[in-house]
Amino acid sequence: MISAEAFLAAHGTCETPVVEPGVDSPRRGTWSRGNRPARRSARSMLRPGREPEDPCDVDACRESALRLLDAADRPSGALRDRLIDKGYDDETVAAVVDRLIEVGLVDDESYAQSAVRYCVGRLMGYRGAVMELARKGVDRPLAERVCDEARMSGVFEDAAWELGRRSAAKTQGMDPKVRKRRFWSSGGRKGHDAETLRAVAHELFD
Repeated sequence: MISAEAFLAAHGTCETPVVEPGVDSPRRGTWSRGNRPARRSARSMLRPGREPEDPCDVDACRESALRLLDAADRPSGALRDRLIDKGYDDETVAAVVDRLIEVGLVDDESYAQSAVRYCVGRLMGYRGAVMELARKGVDRPLAERVCDEARMSGVFEDAAWELGRRSAAKTQGMDPKVRKRRFWSSGGRKGHDAETLRAVAHELFD
């Protein structure tokens, strides 16, 4: 039977290196997108359809994170989930994501603000926007706070009125009850509150 000492010597241990701001190490490398480490890339460390060769490799995890961010902006929660799904160690992922936040490559507040603008552009209401942000991986309290700020500025109410005008134009000539029902259905799917929908319906469809 192989001894514990022999097993550890052959396989090593999975210890996550401490990632300290401003301190470079051969394992961690640098964190700039434009200055990638010269060692083996994350792509070469990943076997297609399998977990990474070393789940604790900070460089490989970081490279994978940067590729995900190159493809699309992501909040920290969604980025963590994707990296863990790829097979990286939880502590390694936490170290990588925390460092990316520190250097400004991941910004949950900015992402949430941008996501709200996207939701308003789709004429969504407060409830719909909060659900959409949460679906995208934004922390629920942050999603609610950013949407609260947007609601106070009146953008969701404006979106409801624009939705009503578009619905009125598309259903012109139909039975009034059908027009109103379609507007209410659309407004509900978009996540608008009943009070706002009632005001819009009364003005545009009664």
